[in-house]
Amino acid sequence: MAYQKLGRDSSARKALFRDLVTDLFIHERIQTTEAKAKEVRSIAEKMITLAKRGDLHARRQVASFVRREQANDENDAIQKLFSELATRYSERSGGYTRIMKLGPRRGDSAPMVYLELVDQA
Repeated sequence: MAYQKLGRDSSARKALFRDLVTDLFIHERIQTTEAKAKEVRSIAEKMITLAKRGDLHARRQVASFVRREQANDENDAIQKLFSELATRYSERSGGYTRIMKLGPRRGDSAPMVYLELVDQA
């Protein structure tokens, strides 16, 4: 398998990934389990690479996956991805995200992490 099933059927897994990627682009940092973060990281990096391309086809591909949620009464996640994040990472050839380990979750001891977008240095 090229991905983890995460105990969900395919439609629930796709919806989970869509929500996590959208929240990552809006808030630029999310707290989730390590297994989910490792799966979402590859999707988010592909979306940022598409945004760096910037053409209409790339915008439609991103729009078919990322949800249209507002970011603090500003632009939606897609607009933020193409306007802010694509310009931030224009000189970077990959590695747009970072996983920082937090420790176990209190209820079930699942390993928790922060998945965040790196700052352009």
